[in-house]
Amino acid sequence: MQKEKNSHWFEKIENLHPYRTIMYLGMFGSGLIFLFLMTAFVLSQPEAGRYDQFAIPKSFIISSMVIIVSSFTSGRILPYFNSNNIEKTKIYLLVTLLLGLLFSTLQFTGWRELSGMGIDFRGLPSGSFLYLLSGIHLFHLAGALIYAFVLLIQLQKSEKDPVSTLILLANPYEEMKLGLFSVYWKFMDAVWLVLFILFLWMF
Repeated sequence: MQKEKNSHWFEKIENLHPYRTIMYLGMFGSGLIFLFLMTAFVLSQPEAGRYDQFAIPKSFIISSMVIIVSSFTSGRILPYFNSNNIEKTKIYLLVTLLLGLLFSTLQFTGWRELSGMGIDFRGLPSGSFLYLLSGIHLFHLAGALIYAFVLLIQLQKSEKDPVSTLILLANPYEEMKLGLFSVYWKFMDAVWLVLFILFLWMF
């Protein structure tokens, strides 16, 4: 019985589309990177109370609210696509993209706030991890933003031609691309929220 369950589990993995496999492996690898860096960040902390004089950047707080909203908008993309509503799909994809750009801008503002407080690469060793962790996250998010832009262009082009729209809606590959984007976006949302909670704990 146990062998049958294991066999069924392996069959599911083998039947995954290569793009899904690559993305899941990438997410797993990224998760390990963030885990190791967060562990190093915690272990590099100075004596207790060293960060009491600082406050977490307001931009990080606002960006966390933005990323939570973007998680909702990204979750609406695939349902609207499956209901053959290209217009709504495009709107929610665009809103998610814009929220991602706003989040990125707020991250840069947050770095300036950290620098203004005297937390930089030349100060506390652990201060470097604040930039490193948020910077790597932003780098990963940049890939999703570029992908969202490409998907948006494809939707815009197909919308001009009824035949292209029909082919797009009937193609399971297009559905998979949007689904992978939504999953990856939620993954990046979750990673940032974990980082934010860690930053809150340190401050």
